[in-house]
Amino acid sequence: MKQIKLLLLAMTAVIASAAFTACSDDDDNTNIDNNAPALSNYEKYQQAVNKTVNAQKKSDKVILLVAFGSTWEQAYDTFDKVVSDYKAAFPAWDVYLSFSSAICINNARAGENVAPKDYYDPEHWLTAIGMAGYSQVVVQSLQVIPGEEFRRVRDSYVKDFMNNRNGDFTANYMHRLDRNVVVGTPLMAEVDDTYKLAQTLSAEPDVKAAAERGIVAFMGHGNPEGYDYYGGNVRYLQLESNLRVISPNYYVGTVDMDGTNAEDVLNHIGGGNFQYVVGAMPVGAIYPKNTSKKAQLFVLMSIAGDHAHNDMADDEDEESWYSLFNKAGIDTEAYETNFTEACWRGYKRGGDYIPGLAERSAVRQLWMNHTREAIAKLGTEEALSTPTTATEE
Repeated sequence: MKQIKLLLLAMTAVIASAAFTACSDDDDNTNIDNNAPALSNYEKYQQAVNKTVNAQKKSDKVILLVAFGSTWEQAYDTFDKVVSDYKAAFPAWDVYLSFSSAICINNARAGENVAPKDYYDPEHWLTAIGMAGYSQVVVQSLQVIPGEEFRRVRDSYVKDFMNNRNGDFTANYMHRLDRNVVVGTPLMAEVDDTYKLAQTLSAEPDVKAAAERGIVAFMGHGNPEGYDYYGGNVRYLQLESNLRVISPNYYVGTVDMDGTNAEDVLNHIGGGNFQYVVGAMPVGAIYPKNTSKKAQLFVLMSIAGDHAHNDMADDEDEESWYSLFNKAGIDTEAYETNFTEACWRGYKRGGDYIPGLAERSAVRQLWMNHTREAIAKLGTEEALSTPTTATEE
């Protein structure tokens, strides 16, 4: 929580310019031609992404994975595992990973106690992909719900790419892109996805064992209700309903969704007069009181980063889920030991660990299934059209 607040204070100052400073170390401020104008940070940034794509391009088909990003080393290793799995599952496709957060991009490039890494943003990745002449493009969201971050990727980055906003591509190339670009949906894009995720999570050995011992509380991110995206926040409620069919010990809450923070979840567990609200629509129900005095917290996000370690697990923060649950008289753990699928190379078996959703191979398969569904839409009316070929109404 502390780190998130500091990052948010810095975001306004850096987002306009800092996102374009992550360039290869051998870039100079001027072109080789002394008479040529100096390259802008934007141009240098784009050149760095172009160089990466040109060096790695092996196919005419590409999958661009898009995550919000993180500032945690553990998360970087998780993303590496996701990319590795995608390359193995889709050998005919080139696979790249993008961060949509400028703060995360710049912190990764600066190397906070780790080797610097370049992730770049979706806009520059898509421009480099187009300049490299890829004929089929899948942009796969690594978000959990179809909320604000997913909508930004789909409705801004991809839309601008398909509209050739900066005029980077020829008319001929834009014609070739028609119906050859698709967006893969988030983990819980549809109601049916909440059922699949509930079945998957409840079958995970560590989750199943925790539910047999007592309360299991998942912490998602959510969207602030003032900026609700229908089909986004409601997915958490649907997931909880599907999990509770399996065991009444399951509960789901969020960081940003009104009425579902740690205190609300505790009220829910205690059988109080608790009711979720999405927009103006009451969704939840008053469940019987749970008498268990043990609980395990799990993060319901793709990676375990600031929210997981600070908002959920920080024993020094009185407002963390860990602190509030224990204060309520429930013997609660936020970390677990010997998680068998840990991606983080710095993790030692037997040590305290918080696994993100993307560290679970069974959950990664759910994202990959969405990618397969997206690929099946290529060349059909469900794929995206370009203005150069779209039918006028």
